[in-house]
Amino acid sequence: MAPDTVSLRYFLVLAQELNFTRAAARIGIAQPALSARMRRLEAELGTALLVRNTRSVVLTTAGAALAESAPPALAALDRAWDTARSAGAGELGTLRIGYSLSTGAETAPALVDRLIRSSPGLEVGAVPMATPEISPAVADGRIDAGITRGEQPGRGVHRFLLRRERIGVQLAQHHPLAEHPEIEIADAAAYPLRLPDRAANPVVHDQLSALFRDIRPHPRFHTPAVSFDMSQRDLRDGVTLAPAGEAAVTTTPAGLTWRPLRGTPRLTIHLVLPREQSPLHRRIRAVAKTLAHEQHWLPD
Repeated sequence: MAPDTVSLRYFLVLAQELNFTRAAARIGIAQPALSARMRRLEAELGTALLVRNTRSVVLTTAGAALAESAPPALAALDRAWDTARSAGAGELGTLRIGYSLSTGAETAPALVDRLIRSSPGLEVGAVPMATPEISPAVADGRIDAGITRGEQPGRGVHRFLLRRERIGVQLAQHHPLAEHPEIEIADAAAYPLRLPDRAANPVVHDQLSALFRDIRPHPRFHTPAVSFDMSQRDLRDGVTLAPAGEAAVTTTPAGLTWRPLRGTPRLTIHLVLPREQSPLHRRIRAVAKTLAHEQHWLPD
């Protein structure tokens, strides 16, 4: 049986001091207790480690060998303890995050960066996914966490509110409505409105289109040929407006701007985690909560 590590650490102090009085004072225990520890350590090893007399302490051959070999062994053991503690705290392992394209410009990168910087032992990978696929992928373990826009349906997951943002419109900088700090819904509805493909995110598509349900005459909706149209020529030309969340302020391309719509509800972004959560999942949740607070993502 290997000796207990406390006695081994006491022995190393004594091997440095070669004096029971000084070693006991340095450790912070009584000298008789240190002597008893060393006798028990020698009994466990079955060999003498020290030659004692009234004036000095000398290491035996076995004691000198132990004094040389024990420090790296204890250091390795300390690293093992630290590794176990980090794993138990969710600070070690591989983390797979799926995020919707609409969160990929600001929210998802901010969370990934914070996870990497706060937990160097985490290997974080993030991949864009179609929004309807994220919750099922979390539930069946294909990914560890998801970041989605809107109250997405899904079984076997917990959703935590990560961000709440105003709804507005993207429009050309030269558009007449761009002169207003806020735009009335009816004024925006007078122009063709570009909505994202409903298949990409039915929840948000329906939430945005519902804003204009009671407007008469009904606005004209335009859906781009692809769910993430990079050209946005109709917006640049001032032909259409595009309802969008406030995150568009930091991601709007040159030539476009964003203005809030007056009196609209908020769009939401959620962190999606499985119902059965490991220390790793709890770590993600804690980091996300801190980040949301610091970035003021959840205004009152």
